[in-house]
Amino acid sequence: MELEQYNISVDQVQYSSLKDILTRYIFHWKWFVISLICSFLFGFVYLRYQVPQYEASAKILIKDENKGTISDELSAFEDLGILNGKKNIDNEIEILKSRTLMKRVVKELKLNISYFSFGRPIEHERYHDSPIELIYKLNDSTKTNLYGNWHLIPENNNNFTLKNGQNGDVTGKYKFGQLIKTDFGSITFKSNDNLKETYLNKPFRVILTNEEETVDKYISLIQINPISKNSTGIIISLQDAIEDKAETIINNLILQHNLDAINDKNQVSRNTVNFINERIKYITEELSDVEGEAENYKNTNKISDIESQSRIYLESGRDNEAKLLEATTQLKITEFIKDYLTKNSKTHELVPHNLGLNDFSVSNQINDYNKLILEKNRLLKYSGEQNPLLINLENEIVNLRKSLTESVNNLHYANKIKASELLKQEDEIVSKISNVPKIEKEYRSIIRQQKIKEELYLYLLQKREEANIALAVTVSNAKIIDKAYGNGFPVSPKKEIIFLSSLIFGFLLPIIILYLIDLLDTKVHGKKETDMVNLPYLGEIPETKQTNKLVVVENNRDNMAEAFRIVRSNVEFLNSKIQTNCKVVFITSTIGKEGKSFIALNLAASFALTGKKILLAGFDLRNPKILKYMNSDEKLGVTNFIIDKSLQLDDVVFSVQGFSHFNILPSGPIPPNPAELLMSDRVADIFAFAKEKYDYVIVDTAPVGLVADTLLVSKFADSTLFIARADYLDKRLLRIAESLNKENRLPNLACLINGANYKKGYGYGYGYGYGYGYGAYGYGAEKQESLWKRLLK
Repeated sequence: MELEQYNISVDQVQYSSLKDILTRYIFHWKWFVISLICSFLFGFVYLRYQVPQYEASAKILIKDENKGTISDELSAFEDLGILNGKKNIDNEIEILKSRTLMKRVVKELKLNISYFSFGRPIEHERYHDSPIELIYKLNDSTKTNLYGNWHLIPENNNNFTLKNGQNGDVTGKYKFGQLIKTDFGSITFKSNDNLKETYLNKPFRVILTNEEETVDKYISLIQINPISKNSTGIIISLQDAIEDKAETIINNLILQHNLDAINDKNQVSRNTVNFINERIKYITEELSDVEGEAENYKNTNKISDIESQSRIYLESGRDNEAKLLEATTQLKITEFIKDYLTKNSKTHELVPHNLGLNDFSVSNQINDYNKLILEKNRLLKYSGEQNPLLINLENEIVNLRKSLTESVNNLHYANKIKASELLKQEDEIVSKISNVPKIEKEYRSIIRQQKIKEELYLYLLQKREEANIALAVTVSNAKIIDKAYGNGFPVSPKKEIIFLSSLIFGFLLPIIILYLIDLLDTKVHGKKETDMVNLPYLGEIPETKQTNKLVVVENNRDNMAEAFRIVRSNVEFLNSKIQTNCKVVFITSTIGKEGKSFIALNLAASFALTGKKILLAGFDLRNPKILKYMNSDEKLGVTNFIIDKSLQLDDVVFSVQGFSHFNILPSGPIPPNPAELLMSDRVADIFAFAKEKYDYVIVDTAPVGLVADTLLVSKFADSTLFIARADYLDKRLLRIAESLNKENRLPNLACLINGANYKKGYGYGYGYGYGYGYGAYGYGAEKQESLWKRLLK
């Protein structure tokens, strides 16, 4: 039977499934109430025993020149490279999280020492308001084995009792300020102004831990994050049981960070100054060497200035060339006069005069010589050769000629030497002029080194001044925007979240448990399981604790009887398309003990109350239960009729007392071969006889999952009721009924759930007995149940 036969859509099925789920959970509302109450109590107790945590946070700004954070007062030093504000914000976060900074904070604030005052139900930590203070000194051998836990009970302002905090043993009575020896060193407890009478004779707990463990603790607790992506700001937050303590830790961490940054900058500046001083000393020595080398080079090459010296060389060359030209001219003139005197040695010819000789003595001699020649020639015109004057004049001429010749020779020799010297000077000048580029190159190299050393020297002097300025104006690279601040409200545990979580947990826990129960449950409970295997659903029979198996009797209006009346109506609808006067209804199951005999008996009784002629046939030959349910003695039945061919059906059929048209054909004694008996032709006679005499034949058959008896006689059935017992049958066994239905081996099959437990939230729970005017209080009752009672049901 498909869903379309009942005009049920898929959406209606899904809606029904959702309704079933909600009904399933609503049915267990008491567990939800209990779970909510328990979860709220748990949340209340949890909050009662939790130490409130407060949060403090601070904001700092990492200075960045790209984002305009350098102050106006220090902006004048930007060009010196001292206040370079480019900071990697991630690096600053890592520095703030470093163990080095946190260790300084722990040491300075003594965070490894904790003070607690006893309270109910939890201890309360004290920080600035602690009435006692612990001072400890470690042995030289103590490194990491530092731990102490003491209970201190002040008796007065001077004395106290000390107990071991782990086992409660009294270690002794001491005075405040007294030195107490321990395994790791010595300790001293001091009282302060906070020790008042209200604290006397009340215990305090003092816990001393290793500094490294405390550092690890606060590194894990502190949170450092950028304020935004476009900002160099950092927000530092910390949660602690004492708000003031959290604020102090954050402020001290920022202080240590700034001091560390200043120390780093000062250390860099100091190292820079020392380095520059060393370099200046070294550069000074190098500069002195270069200057000495330049001096030596000048002395060696006899130069003072390359350009001036080159100009002098050129001018000297020109002067020397002019002198050489003049000397050569004079030499040529003297050679000419010498040659003239040599060629005209026997004649007294005038000697050429005014040839350009520079020697005035020779020129004068030539002039005197020519005068004498002229005088001689004049006398020869007027006198004879034997004239004494002429003779004297001739002697003077001869003597003067000799002197002139000697002077000319001397002058020629002198000019020759002078020309040779000038030639040598010209060669030297030309050589010096040709060496000028080389000298200039070498000298420029020396001068270049000198300039480099001078510039480096001046640069180092400047950087030394800059470093000294940096030492004087060093500032931290972090500006405090907001100091550590807490709003005074605890951030953990949050009551609203805890109670909301308790509410959610209390609501979800029953759902989860019920879901897991359903998830792990393999039993059949109702229509949901039959829908999963596409089995037509006929209805449900509720669970009952009645000992009487025949529950459908006249004038009975309880839930069980009404359930069978509904099933009866559904069976009539199931067989409405069958045209025969007698309908044969088989009742079977997968395994035994599913209540098929009980269903068969009461369904037959339900039909009998309508005035129809009913025959209940017991075909479960292996385990007959009908006579037992009727509290009847053993009677002849199907087995006897099949074996004894002389028997008639009337001989084995008996009437049920209290019903006018209700007959039963019992199974009879259990045979050794039930399957073979059911294959007998006498079985057909039974159904032929029943169809002629009765309106409905209800057949109680054997379980189909165990034996084949039912399948042997299934050809006689018009419809089949497949009984599945709730909370008993494994839902996987419904596949057997699904297979039989698909293969049509059991005609017109529909599933009936037996023993539906509405108290567990399964089934529909319609409350049989409310319909047709029959209330929960009986037939015709005027009093109606309240809505609250109906919801409880």
